[in-house]
Order: sequence, then structure tokens, then C-alpha cells
Amino acid sequence: MTKLFLLLLLCHVSSAVKHTLKYFSTVSAGVPNFPEAVAVGMIDGLQAGYCDANTSSLELKEDWVKKMLNENPDQLQWYTEECFEDLPKFFKANIYSLKQRFNQSGGVHILQRMSGCEWDDETEEVVGFNQFGYDGEDFLLFDLKTLTWIAPKPEAVITKHRWDADTARMKENKFFFTQICPEWLKKSLNYGRSSLLRTDPPSVSLLQKSPSSPVSCHATGFYPDRALMLWRKDGEDLHEDVDQGEILPNHDGSFQMRVDLKLSSVKPEDWGRYDCVFLLSGVKEEIITKLDKAVIRSNSEKPSDITVSIIAAVVVLTLILIAVTGFMVYRKKKAKHPPSPPENVFELREELNPET
Repeated sequence: MTKLFLLLLLCHVSSAVKHTLKYFSTVSAGVPNFPEAVAVGMIDGLQAGYCDANTSSLELKEDWVKKMLNENPDQLQWYTEECFEDLPKFFKANIYSLKQRFNQSGGVHILQRMSGCEWDDETEEVVGFNQFGYDGEDFLLFDLKTLTWIAPKPEAVITKHRWDADTARMKENKFFFTQICPEWLKKSLNYGRSSLLRTDPPSVSLLQKSPSSPVSCHATGFYPDRALMLWRKDGEDLHEDVDQGEILPNHDGSFQMRVDLKLSSVKPEDWGRYDCVFLLSGVKEEIITKLDKAVIRSNSEKPSDITVSIIAAVVVLTLILIAVTGFMVYRKKKAKHPPSPPENVFELREELNPET
């Protein structure tokens, strides 16, 4: 029964892969020492490029990205125009008009957009997404199936009606998210094959804050982010007394995750019956770590290279996330599937607030 369960898990992890190309743009008001307009491109969770519209700087993070854009000048020109022409206009035209619409006079305000596409390499299914968030809440979502905008906030209804009536824009959105975006995503996977399609196994450690704390099975340094991690007893997976953590990015493009086991229900004589199991997409072998007091690292010990590197990774990651997503004010929590796409990634050809 256990072997069958693990086989099903392995099949799930190793099955078709969904690749993503995502663009994040952030404009802000009232945030000291922070760029007013920034954007970043992500491919399968890996940062490909960063743009600061205020300083007219475009930074490409990977050599294969530079090669791809050098060999595809039209695509490079598109990114450049989007960043240095449309994004500043987007900032000036919308952040202040939204403050007026929400009857806001001052303070810190963030307008963000997340857009792009997802491609299933087995079914060839493409999902496009484009959504706007203002001050941490959904503002406008694009439904690619119905070619209409969804307005979660009353203040967004006037923009929804205006954009719904623009059939030319709708067709342009549909073409971009069903044709151009997937084409660029596949091209990126081809150029960045050695980075994006690689499989890196993790380093797995058992960590514990104090003798009464849960034992955390922590895996870090793995790639891609398609992985499963669980605790099992006598070969059977555990659901009770287990806390499953999220997969999080590291500063170097790899990922980390953890799964905690509460020890309150574990008898001292039964420790040897517990295992932590890690499964990575594209890798048949599972990584098994026995629950063993002798290998647990705790805060009472002198910090090791592993714990220091984890702390450093968290610090660097925090700084990157602040820059990339505008303090992460806008986070989508529902996300079984991505939302909907950009008015051209960084481009918004009309103001969110219609002209008066």
C-alpha cells in the first residue's frame, strides 16, 4: 500500500510540467527611497530581467537571456519600449487618479500588475492572466475565456465597462496571451534549457528550535520547484501532527521547503519508525531522512555553515522580494491557477481612470 502511494506521488510530481512566464510591474506613491516604477520578468520562478523606469535601466540576470534578446532584437525593442516609455506613463496616469477615485490625499499607495501565461508541456494548454491590485487588494482581473474584465471593487466598475467596450483591445489581449506570450515562453525554455530544465537535488536537514519544538525536515537548494515532502510512519504517510510549509525561492534561483512533525505524539522508543521523504520532479529516487536525535540541529548548538547560509539566504531573498514586488503588498492567495494577463505586460494604453 505504501509503495503504491509513493508511486502515485512520484507520478504526480514527474508528470506534465506547467511552465510560466510572468511579468510584475509596480508603481508607488509616498514610498521614500524606492523607485516609483519598476518591473521584473520571471520564467519558471527564475528572475530573467529587472527594469527601473525612473533611471532607464534594464538589467538582464542571465547570460542566456542576453543571448536570446540579442538574437531577437524585436523582442528586446518591445521590452525596452514597455519599460522606458509605457511604464512611466502608466505611473503618472494612474496612481494619482486612483488616489482621487478612492478619496485618498496622502500616505503610501501601491499599484501592481501581474501578467503572463502558463503552458502545459504535455497537453499544450495555455492559460493567460492579467490582473491589477491596488493597496493590497484585487482591483481588475481579465477573464481570457469570456474576454471581459472582472471588477472586485466598486471603484473599478467604470474602468471595466470602458475596457469591455474596447473590442480592439480585447482581441489584442487575446492574441498576446494565447500566441505571443507562449511563443516567448517556449523560446526562453529553449535558450535557458541548461538552467530552466535542470534538476538539482536538495540538501536535507532536521532542525529543531528547542527540545519541545516540532522537528522540521528542511530541504534547500533544489530545482525545479515541483516537489513533494512528507513525514511517514512505518511507511505510511502522516496527516495529523504535521505542518506542511510552502515552497519558497532562494536568492540563487533554487528553492527550499520544510515539513514539521510535532513530537507530542511521538514516543521516544518509536523515533526509528519515522521518515522524512522528499520527491523531486524528474528524479526517480526519493530522499529519505530518518528521525534521529543525533542528526538534529538545534538553536542550542553553535551555528553551522548550513544554518548561517539559510539565514543569509532569507535576508537576501527578503531584499529581492522587496525590490521585485514592491514590498509584496499585492499577493494572490487564491492561486490554484494563475489569474489573467497584461494590457501588454508593462503597457497600459488607457488610464485606469477614464478622461473627464
